[in-house]
Amino acid sequence: EEVDEPMQMPLLLLPLPETANPAATAADGVVAVFTGDDMEVGSLPCGWQVDSTDGTPMREPALPPLAQGFERHVGDQFAVVFAESLQQAQDAAELVRVSYDSLPAVVDMRSSLKGDTLVHSDLGSNVVYDWDIGDPDEIDSIMADAHHVTEMDIRNNRLVPNPIETRSAIGDYDSAHDNYTLYTTSQNPHVIRLLMGAFVLSIPEHKLRVVAPDVGGGFGSKIYHYAEEAIVTWASQKVRRPVKWTSGRSEAFLSDAHGRDHITTAKLALDADGKFLALKVETLANMGAYLSTFATAVPTYLYATLLAGVYTTPAIHCNVKAIFTNTVPVDAYRGAGRPEATYLLERLVERVGRGARDGADGRISTSLARGAARMVSLWSFEVLTFLRQSLVHGEAQAMLPRTWRPPASLRGGPRQAWLRGPAPPTSRRRAWLLTDRRRVGGGRAAPAHDTTP
Repeated sequence: EEVDEPMQMPLLLLPLPETANPAATAADGVVAVFTGDDMEVGSLPCGWQVDSTDGTPMREPALPPLAQGFERHVGDQFAVVFAESLQQAQDAAELVRVSYDSLPAVVDMRSSLKGDTLVHSDLGSNVVYDWDIGDPDEIDSIMADAHHVTEMDIRNNRLVPNPIETRSAIGDYDSAHDNYTLYTTSQNPHVIRLLMGAFVLSIPEHKLRVVAPDVGGGFGSKIYHYAEEAIVTWASQKVRRPVKWTSGRSEAFLSDAHGRDHITTAKLALDADGKFLALKVETLANMGAYLSTFATAVPTYLYATLLAGVYTTPAIHCNVKAIFTNTVPVDAYRGAGRPEATYLLERLVERVGRGARDGADGRISTSLARGAARMVSLWSFEVLTFLRQSLVHGEAQAMLPRTWRPPASLRGGPRQAWLRGPAPPTSRRRAWLLTDRRRVGGGRAAPAHDTTP
């Protein structure tokens, strides 16, 4: 809301299967009304190619900025109204009349997997990909000989992002130089310029400038390329004036990509001493009706590769089936795959612990030995070790005093989890970050990100 351009006018998106009519076009203050048939541009691309294990290419449907012919989920915008004021645009939108046929829909992943109702009939299947990592035969052999196998069915529910400020975008076309400028509350303006310029609007990179002022909160929900960014940029050239769009709070629940939405069956094999032998995970991941920018990478490379967590697990196999449904697209949100993996693993470990011993002690007994890290980052090991100590032992002194500094022997690589003592093995800098809360949020305000060459 802090950014305005001279002579700009508001844009209103219609998230209903309606068709613009003369009444809306002739309303007071209306400059133009466009539908998907008017916007002959490219498709919004998915940024990650994830193919099935058998080599079948990922199924990627066309994603036009404005829907053409079919509405595939609630909030799938199909038309835009341009007017001199937001109120006039809203009044004109109410004059548009609905004309559509109701078609079968599928919102449950298991039902969608059967393929009786296709979200995209031209693709012939609702499965985006059937992807694996690890050796399934090895896992099955270990499971068959294991002393104990714990199994769980887990639903990681869908989440709706709700940033402090909703998304907003301004498109501005300079007819004198044939240049475009997009102001957008994006976490990743460089990706927006690449995808929108090269794939959607076919604008040469040196002719397109993307400016990201204050984002207004996002946690991932503002990191992808949204249709509204392409619409305002394209429309500014059509009407020869800057065009501004700002999402309403209710509108954001339908237009912003959602997060999570996994259905998982997991099995953990243990020996007689309670040590992990193997982990087998089968996940259905909801993609929604279309593939958002990073959607395909979240349940694969950002999820399956992190299923070891902070535990020594010699063998892991994960199968992920990404599924189309008639729902809002799903993409990266608050950790993007990492929280899903952690939630799954900790639920399993808690069940193991409750079955044999105190849950927290069970987690410590299976924590990483020095040098045994597998698919584990130094940061996740240190932070989770710190949290575990604080929660398990209940020692007030486990919270680091601001003056504490680790001995030199503990700086560097991963260390074995401490079972006693007040301080976790962390670097000097990270000890400062964890304890001096007053300084973490300080510093100068970051300047706006500008993609000008």
